[in-house]
Amino acid sequence: MTSTPDLVIRGGNIADGKGGDLYEADVAISGGEITEVGKVAAKGKEEIDARGKLVAPGFVDVHTHYDGQVTWSQDITPSSQNGVTTAIMGNCGVGFAPCRPSDHGRLIQLMEGVEDIPEPVLSAGIPWAWESFPDYMEWLSKRSFDMDIGAQLPHAALRVYVMGERGARRDPATVEDNKAMAALAGDAVRAGALGFSTSRTLNHRTSTGDYTPTLKAGEDELTAIAGAMHGVGRSVLQFVLDQSTVHEDLPMMLRVAENTKCPISFSVAQADKAPRRWRQTMDTINEAASRGLSITTQIAARPVGLLLGLELSRNPFQTHPSYREIAKLPLPERLKHLRRPEVRAAILSESATATDDPLFFRPNYDKMYLLGNPPDYEQPPENALGPQARRQGRQPEELAYDAMLTDEGRGMLYVPFLNYADGNLDAVHEMLREPSAVPGLSDGGAHCGIICDASFPTYLLTHWTRDRSRGEKLSIPFVIAAQSRKTALSVGLTDRGVIAPGFKADVNVIDYDRLHLHPPKVHYDLPVGGRRLLQQVDGYDATIVSGVVTQRAGKATGARPGRLVRGAQGLN
Repeated sequence: MTSTPDLVIRGGNIADGKGGDLYEADVAISGGEITEVGKVAAKGKEEIDARGKLVAPGFVDVHTHYDGQVTWSQDITPSSQNGVTTAIMGNCGVGFAPCRPSDHGRLIQLMEGVEDIPEPVLSAGIPWAWESFPDYMEWLSKRSFDMDIGAQLPHAALRVYVMGERGARRDPATVEDNKAMAALAGDAVRAGALGFSTSRTLNHRTSTGDYTPTLKAGEDELTAIAGAMHGVGRSVLQFVLDQSTVHEDLPMMLRVAENTKCPISFSVAQADKAPRRWRQTMDTINEAASRGLSITTQIAARPVGLLLGLELSRNPFQTHPSYREIAKLPLPERLKHLRRPEVRAAILSESATATDDPLFFRPNYDKMYLLGNPPDYEQPPENALGPQARRQGRQPEELAYDAMLTDEGRGMLYVPFLNYADGNLDAVHEMLREPSAVPGLSDGGAHCGIICDASFPTYLLTHWTRDRSRGEKLSIPFVIAAQSRKTALSVGLTDRGVIAPGFKADVNVIDYDRLHLHPPKVHYDLPVGGRRLLQQVDGYDATIVSGVVTQRAGKATGARPGRLVRGAQGLN
């Protein structure tokens, strides 16, 4: 007698994560695993009618910053609303373990500065019920979530824990420092860390303006840590580099990988100042891969873009003297001032003044857009405020000012600053098709008031397989395989990302024709009423984690079958 499946998904169009053609089939699930794919005769305890719908593996997002959110919330939004069933945090070298009580504020300042998560939110939300990284993992292992989470050991936290003030001010590590960091890194892998992350970019600073402690960490330090981790178990070295120093930093990271046999994963993007340097970087990567190095390049699905507005962390006039006089007023009060002709005239007559804020770009109105509804992330250059203003015989500052006053002061401006040097996404198309590439850089949980990219997984499907009109598209099977199976394998998770018997039952049932992203909006739902940008998404009929429906028709079911993933996972 055939046993009754826990859940049967009926008649969906299956994108199984392997990259082959779509096919129609049923999917049976029992005990948190996929048990049958094909014509399932048995009736399930629960059934989902997926006829005409796309059925895909749950998405694995390898680049998030939920390190704080997982300590105060069981719902890993917004990623869990975008089909993600496994999120990897601890990227870019920032996180909250290991940490001595005396350094809590230091790590919060670093996370606030690097990832734009407000200090009051982190201070109120994080319980600090741990000191060591294994303690952090043990504490997280007792919690349940609406998706699985995996963690990496953050270099900044480790360096400060071992070296104290010397580590924070970026002093070179001694031999003894390296030994101590290596030992703790090995312990982290034993506790379930999937990897180790570091940053070498000048853009990563504390909220007080100091550079990240890991900026110039030596090759000996990185080799000691990566070698110790990979010697204990499979571990990935994730890093972020500056385009301006990639010619010296990348060869060094490749030497670390070669000497430790540790797989590496890092971000590649197109920069305005050197729009083809990414191609040279990819050629270097491909040559290294041909020598047997295991390398993953993380590619953003669209431009990495800033959102500017009066309700957000930054706006084009924030350094203008007349704006600074009213900048700290509540939004309704600021609006009253901004609507006065004399205030408007004063602000528009002034120029941006100097600032060391790495995410304040002196306004370039030829690269500033109105995002629109539905949001359009691949607009032609003539849509930018500069060309619009020239056609109207006006100043672009006027258009920006007026746009931000719309919707009761909630109007937003969009400034793509990576992946848009050509005024289109052709370079991203080329990057995504590279053998080493996986979708990454969604930064879920971070950049609460300036970037809203946790919707990358949805955008990959809507824009790249269906909606793109300014260039070549990608196939549904290609995109699904890239952001489920390929991402999972890149962090050592071989048990998920495929719809086939024996694999973990993480599945999305998607109304592909209805799949749609709304414009970003500000919500005040973090601890102490903290602010964050979110995008409503339509079209996910069901998201299933370990065989349990966690999202149904865009609403959370309240089920939390997700757990901490401890270490690389294989099939049972």
